[in-house]
Amino acid sequence: MNQEQMNAAKREMIGWLSHPAELGKAPSKIECTGEFDLYDMHYYIFKYKKGLFGKWLLGVAGGYEGEELENCGHTFSEMQEYNEASAQKDAISLVEHVRSFIMEQAKSAEERKQNPGTFVNFVLLKEAKWNKAEFIKLLQDDWGIADETPEDERAEEKSDIYVFSYKGAMCALSVMPGPVPNGEAEYHAQNNYRWREAVETTKKHTAQLMVSVLGRAVDTQEAAKLLVKMVATCCKQEGVLGIYANETVYQPEFYEACAQMMKDDMFPLMNLVWFSLYGGKNGGVSAYTCGMDSLGYDEIEILDSKASMGEVVDFLLNICSYVVTENVILKNGETIGFTPEQKLPISRSKGVAVDGESLKITF
Repeated sequence: MNQEQMNAAKREMIGWLSHPAELGKAPSKIECTGEFDLYDMHYYIFKYKKGLFGKWLLGVAGGYEGEELENCGHTFSEMQEYNEASAQKDAISLVEHVRSFIMEQAKSAEERKQNPGTFVNFVLLKEAKWNKAEFIKLLQDDWGIADETPEDERAEEKSDIYVFSYKGAMCALSVMPGPVPNGEAEYHAQNNYRWREAVETTKKHTAQLMVSVLGRAVDTQEAAKLLVKMVATCCKQEGVLGIYANETVYQPEFYEACAQMMKDDMFPLMNLVWFSLYGGKNGGVSAYTCGMDSLGYDEIEILDSKASMGEVVDFLLNICSYVVTENVILKNGETIGFTPEQKLPISRSKGVAVDGESLKITF
């Protein structure tokens, strides 16, 4: 066993578990119990305890190429009970899960970058029920939005599907029976540090309403606002549990309240970009955006800041608001600040917590 690499993997595992969406703290006990190779990468198996007298749980960290001390980001745990007899098999299953998830997210991110102006949210439903007539009425009453599709081009009426055009954008809503596959929504619900019951509530969904806007023929921001208005209207229906978007699950009341900003002629940034937090390797606060790419901009990361979580989120919110409302393209090597004295370096490189490249701002 490469002791130095194993120690690096252990630190990575502890850092992952310390994320606010996971344990929110370092495990009380952690031990490396094995190692294995998969897809030409090396992995380490860990067992850990949440509390001193709790059960041993399974975790895995990797993969490492050769003697490298930096891994490819396959560190994960579903907090399942550790079973010595099946530990390696279970760890391999965790790696396969996280690999599949990362590849799917990378594919989706690339599609969003190639097609800014295309937006999709999933409204999580308690049951596969949706009141189409109520939605159409509320969308008109609350936002003044009505179907502009010519009569001879309208699709056949169906109770579980609604497709319409508005100011050049193609809009669609479709009820999909069954929960979001592979526990994806529940996993991402952990990212919502603003909603304590996010995971528990998300687990109750049995169907989803896919809401999409294809806005290539209109301004990207107008397409984004149209999506938010549609989803906010859905939030008023009975049986809506949450909104799966931007790698988190929003509380319906929070989503709807943020959407109301548009009535004061403000851009609904909080509906379209999520600010995720996690513990940095050196004990600081790290954060990243999710959703900026759909608006046509780079995602932004803050790494190991000594500022508080609230300060980091506020800073990211202000930066993103500035970028989106002023249509500013931040570039590698530049600096940014909100006072004449504040000159924070900007770099562009491979993302740490996001796929592809991201902008890193030293804060």
